[in-house]
Amino acid sequence: MMKYIEKELDDLKNEVLSMWAMVYSQLNRAGEAMLSLDKDLAREVILREKRVNAFELKIDSDCEDIIALYTPVAVDLRFVLAMLKINTNLERIADFCEGMSRFVIDFPQISLDAELIDKTSIREMIDTTKKMMSMGKEALEEEKSSLAAGIFELDNRVDEINRAATEIIAKYIQDNPDRALECLNLISIIRKMERIGDHCNNMAEEIIFYLDAKILKHADKKAE
Repeated sequence: MMKYIEKELDDLKNEVLSMWAMVYSQLNRAGEAMLSLDKDLAREVILREKRVNAFELKIDSDCEDIIALYTPVAVDLRFVLAMLKINTNLERIADFCEGMSRFVIDFPQISLDAELIDKTSIREMIDTTKKMMSMGKEALEEEKSSLAAGIFELDNRVDEINRAATEIIAKYIQDNPDRALECLNLISIIRKMERIGDHCNNMAEEIIFYLDAKILKHADKKAE
């Protein structure tokens, strides 16, 4: 029985890592599509969303099967529960990527002001969330809780950018009232990026829960 559950757990880990890579690709494509207003790239993200959703359902089912068939305990149970929650967070990140891409498709008349993009640090925001995704995947792959903990500080920077953007965009609207629609949609994109950061944070918490048996939800991660 032991060797069977070990194989099932290894297979589950590989599935989640594959899902992670798929969602990272979605984030990368969505970010590029948004910054360049590339409609073809945006359509690719939207089309790939169905594959992400199907993969999420399969991983959910596999987690349920492992629990039902093998009744794992201790670290094995923590692992399965963590993978189940990480899977959900990955799917939510993919949803936000789809939302960013639909912005490009639904508002073809919009042209983003390069100066506004620079002032709001949205490129940095995209790069930071991509780094958070990469670090999380590596932390799970290499089973390093210290690497997962490093994600919390990056999320603080994403939050800073999000908070500062509102005032920057409000002033821009005052100076350029004819571009209010562009600005309102840009705020929506920034909010989506902030939520992606939150989900990366959640996944880091789950990795630490699995590896160190620590529950960090609602805790002050700065102390970690």
